[in-house]
Amino acid sequence: MPITGHPRHLQDGYDVVVVGTGPAGMAAALGARDQGADRILLVDRDADPGGILLQCIHSGFGLHAFDEEITGPEYAQRYLEQVLEHDIDVLTDAYVMDISPERRIKLMSPTVGITGLDARSVVLATGARERTRGAIHIPGDRPSGVMTAGLAQRMVNLDGYLPGRRVAILGSGDIGLIMARRLALEGVEVVGVFELLPHPSGLMRNVVQCLDDFGIPLHLSTTVVGIHGRHRLERVTVAPVDDDLEPLLARSWDLDVDTLLLSIGLIPDAELARELGVLFDPVTGGPVVSGIMETSLPGVFASGNVVHVNDLADWVSRESRVAGEWAGALASGARRPAEDVRLIPGDNVAYVVPHTISRDGTHTVSFRVRQPIYAPTLLRVGEVHQRKVRAVVPAEMVTLKLAPQMLEGWTGAVLRIDAVPAEAVVR
Repeated sequence: MPITGHPRHLQDGYDVVVVGTGPAGMAAALGARDQGADRILLVDRDADPGGILLQCIHSGFGLHAFDEEITGPEYAQRYLEQVLEHDIDVLTDAYVMDISPERRIKLMSPTVGITGLDARSVVLATGARERTRGAIHIPGDRPSGVMTAGLAQRMVNLDGYLPGRRVAILGSGDIGLIMARRLALEGVEVVGVFELLPHPSGLMRNVVQCLDDFGIPLHLSTTVVGIHGRHRLERVTVAPVDDDLEPLLARSWDLDVDTLLLSIGLIPDAELARELGVLFDPVTGGPVVSGIMETSLPGVFASGNVVHVNDLADWVSRESRVAGEWAGALASGARRPAEDVRLIPGDNVAYVVPHTISRDGTHTVSFRVRQPIYAPTLLRVGEVHQRKVRAVVPAEMVTLKLAPQMLEGWTGAVLRIDAVPAEAVVR
């Protein structure tokens, strides 16, 4: 993916600097250009722009952004072409070492060495990373053959290597489901997907298309309780769990496998935000943001999976466009809207993004439910708005659009978001 706009010499200052060139970063840069920002820099530590999209060779991208279904690399290519057409500087193979509260950025790369530059606005679009074995403390040996599903995806799709010949997958996140299908297509035997929770963690369409269509079993309320092998993985022990998610070891059994893939969730890659000292949401693990995607530190924005893990790259791009537009607008001298309404999670809602909104703007509110409701569900935003949907599950993010007219005549300062069974609502 050639980058004709790759700068050999950076400017001393930029209107907007975006950290990350995945779907969030590129959308934010384009949003900043739309609002009149002149000098824009995209920085990424990888050698090529595109982020995780480059290894996602499956289809399912672009249905909302481009009104057609395309693959991850195609999605990245379309955004990169727009970035270069708008004369946005792109610096890859560069590591952002530090960002000061005054938005002084220190970075290093083989191209420009160690250098510093100033930015009027900064957008953090650093995405998310996978949880590893250490995060869930699986007991047993430490052989080769145990890896995250994303690493296996990179090995197969970009490097051309198979991780193993007989594979078990722990966790039913989307990457794990997609890799179950990918490995089956390559002739690998996938013995099963094992999910701790009583419901899948990935999108239902991926359960159907990646498991059911290929005859791969999904074991709910089941987890891996042991890893065995001196040098290479030889077998894993799996066991069902009770209602408290405690393994029932008396009912465990062994599976002979040479590879265990972990698809046990993503967490925001928010170290830069943490070093800046911005406020964090303990549920999402990402920074607290306003309706314009600004963090608690003025001039520093965040969007995409670094704020909360999204289902689709299209949602990441939509959210990041807002962050970029306001980063560009404020860098050009615009005034911030008054953020005087706080959004909080209510019944059966785990978190809400953004955390605050203004009364005079239109906002897309995103949230996830705690427990699935396989029946008509009422989504309520305080007393100002409600909508009925067929069902809700934790794996699928819910979005609501709040327009200024919905808040007319409402004088409160806090809006509570609820997701409850519709028949349980007393009218």
